[in-house]
Amino acid sequence: MNTKPQPALLHWPLSLSKTPPMKSHRYPLSRPALRSAFAGYRFPPEIITLAVRWYLRFGLSYRDVEELLAERGIEVTIFRWVQRFAPEFAEAARARQHVVGDRWHVDETYLKVRGTWRYLFRAIDQFGQVIGVFLSPRRNREATRRFFAQAISRTRVSPTEVTTDRYRVYPRVLGELLPAAFHDTEARANNPLETDHGRLKARLRPMQGLKRDRTARVILTGHAFVQNLRRGFYDLGTDVRPTGRLADAFAELALVI
Repeated sequence: MNTKPQPALLHWPLSLSKTPPMKSHRYPLSRPALRSAFAGYRFPPEIITLAVRWYLRFGLSYRDVEELLAERGIEVTIFRWVQRFAPEFAEAARARQHVVGDRWHVDETYLKVRGTWRYLFRAIDQFGQVIGVFLSPRRNREATRRFFAQAISRTRVSPTEVTTDRYRVYPRVLGELLPAAFHDTEARANNPLETDHGRLKARLRPMQGLKRDRTARVILTGHAFVQNLRRGFYDLGTDVRPTGRLADAFAELALVI
């Protein structure tokens, strides 16, 4: 008797469900949502999780990831997956994120969104943890103030020292929001952050241009999340080797979103 051929999906060789469960941590993840964010999607969470992780981690375009999936019998476009689930993974991990340091390096870099230059404000602490990113069409006092206000509100940390370049707006904003913080403008003091900008731009290069501010913000925030996760700034993936940290963390987070 002829047997019915099995769909390629059932032969998926990289199932994240095979990742061994992690031991309990000091800060437990949130309980699984009553309705999973994956509900209603045609493909199982393991495949969606893998596609989002590949895109955020490696220098791959959407098409590159889609080709890798197609080789395994998965014909799909992943743009909506990345835009939908990258923020979900980052938010689910917040309870496990390490407290940021009290010495911040702040700087702006430039990138194009649909052919128009945008200013990207970024900050890291003294340990290299990315504190926040903020995309703005302008480099002015309002944009600078919004960036600091969001970073302080999100981290609940008021830094004691802030290192920036000598842009004239910084002293005014810091005087308003962080009057007790020491403001360092020494030449080359921000070299760690400028090096970090280079890593981000290397990651963005294969994307062949960002199309919209909203989707760009998702990608930039997702990149910062994965960068922090790989550097060990979350209590996730701590029971495996560093090379398996990302896969282990994403597998655990997928259970609660």
